[in-house]
Amino acid sequence: MRILAPKQVIFYTLSLIITSSCIYAQDAKLRLSQDPKFEQLLNEKRKLNVSTSVNDRYKIQISSGDSENAKKILRTFKQEFTDIDGTIVFNTPNYKVWVGNFKTRIDAERNLIDIRKKYKNVLLIKPSK
Repeated sequence: MRILAPKQVIFYTLSLIITSSCIYAQDAKLRLSQDPKFEQLLNEKRKLNVSTSVNDRYKIQISSGDSENAKKILRTFKQEFTDIDGTIVFNTPNYKVWVGNFKTRIDAERNLIDIRKKYKNVLLIKPSK
């Protein structure tokens, strides 16, 4: 390791001090403007999230497998059943396609009958958090 001469130490120290005094870090003010309707929409969504719990809803599982197959099945399901929402849930190592968000078991079973005509391996589930 090389030891610097005292003149070099002073030169490098002064250079560092002068250079660092010219650097400015994010001193700009940020002003955010958003549509007031956005805040109303967020409040409505918060109200819905409080009233809707995952634990008290029934869902129908129509598929379990790999990612590409799950995406394909969900796409075809949404074309056939436009009034029922669906989602893909990853549960190691499978991707599961869950459809519906039914309050009662009776509603879920009514829809299960129609869905079973198109998809053979369907399950009625009540997911937990």
